Parts: sequence; C-alpha cells; structure tokens
Amino acid sequence: MLFENLSIELTDGIAVVTIRREKALNALNTQTMLELGRFFGEEALNLPGLKGVVLTGAGEKAFVAGADITEFTQLDAEGGADMARRGQEIFFLIERFPRPVVAAVNGFALGGGCELAMACHLRVAGEKARFGQPEVNLGLIPGYGGTQRLVQTIGKTKAMELLMTADMIGAEEALRLGLVNYVTPAGSEVEKAKELLQKIAAKAPVAVSKIIETVNAYFEAGADGFDAEIQAFGACCQTSDFKEGASAFLEKRTAKFEGK
Repeated sequence: MLFENLSIELTDGIAVVTIRREKALNALNTQTMLELGRFFGEEALNLPGLKGVVLTGAGEKAFVAGADITEFTQLDAEGGADMARRGQEIFFLIERFPRPVVAAVNGFALGGGCELAMACHLRVAGEKARFGQPEVNLGLIPGYGGTQRLVQTIGKTKAMELLMTADMIGAEEALRLGLVNYVTPAGSEVEKAKELLQKIAAKAPVAVSKIIETVNAYFEAGADGFDAEIQAFGACCQTSDFKEGASAFLEKRTAKFEGK
C-alpha cells in the first residue's frame, strides 16, 4: 500500500494508520482525504486477519489540526457543498467500517480533525489533547459531519455551545463529556488504543461487526435501529462463532472464535 500522506503499520492484526503531514499539523488536504477513503474503502478490507485500526497523527503537536484552509479560499456554494459531501462520504467509510477503529488523539483535534476522531468508533486522548470545532471563526460551519456527530456524542446543549463559541476543551473535559473513552499520559495513546483493540479482538468478530452496524443504525435517517438489531441478532444465531461461544460458556472454557 503506497500512500503519500499516510503510513500503515500492521502488527498482530492491528493496523496503525498515521497521517504524516507534521509540518502542516496533519491538516486534511484533498490528497490526505482521498488516501483515507482509499484505505478504508478498499485497502483495509483486504488486509488478512485484520482485528482493528488505530488512527493517529504524526508528531506530538496534533492529531489533525483541521482541514487545509488553503483549499477553501476559492470555493463557491456549489464547490463547498461538493467538498463537504465528499468529506462526509469518506468519514462514513470509517464510521461504517466492519472492524473497530480507534482514534489515538495526540495534541490538537480541531475542525476536520475533531470530525475525523468522532467518525472513529472509540477515542483515546493523550493528556495534552485539545478538541474543538472552530469553523465559526472563519465564517463557516463544520462540513464533515461535525454538527451531527458532536450532538450525538455529547448532547445538544453542550454541542451547541462548543459549535457557536468555537471554544476548545482539554482531554479531561472531553472525557467528562463522553467525547473520549480514555485519557492517557502523552505519548501512550497508540498503546492504549492497541490494548482496547486486543481486548475486543478476543470477542466474536461477526458479533462485533454487527454491534457497529446496529449502533450506527440508531443515528441513520430512515433506519429502524430496533429492526436492524432483530435482523443482526438472527444473523448471529447462525454463525459458527455463536455455536462456539455457547459451547464454551456451557463447558466453562475460553471461546476460540474464527469470525465465521
């Protein structure tokens, strides 16, 4: 897998994807967005034995400090809508990815960076991490799903405040609000994310993918999350993993799931 702005390290079934635009604080330019789309939409699906993905940014200063504003200055209404639409489509690939994706947030996660972190299933923040949606400072609003996912994640009242004031919050406040799952010492975000993925990897892979699918259904327009749960439960009942899990429970042993 050859990428210009991403590096991929696969170890023990866990892919660590690092955005490498450190001089630009890992800002999301068009090339980086296209590469994220290619990885989650094509390449990752073909990685043998993939258990999950850790997404992080290069360096100590930023996970992703935002979108690349230099690409915004000539946009008109149609161009802006097209950019937002493409960005949302790429972030949906992450949110709907059938293996767990954990954002390891090191430093700033602002604007598109905060939106990218929220598209991941789980988030681990270093103690120096900072989150925010500062688009109103530029006369804009979030375009990659930020107005929707921030409300889904922390609730309408606080989301409204952060979106309209452009205030940044630190890691501990993000933890209190439910924006992140864990806060770790700076520099240990990736290891904690790997630890989470290894824990999840011990569970039934098909069931984990169905959890992602059904939880997402709760938020999808026109979807009936309860019906999605019914269908997913039924699908799990006919898997080899269910037979193994039930047998292991009754026999008081550790299950050995095969993802089938």
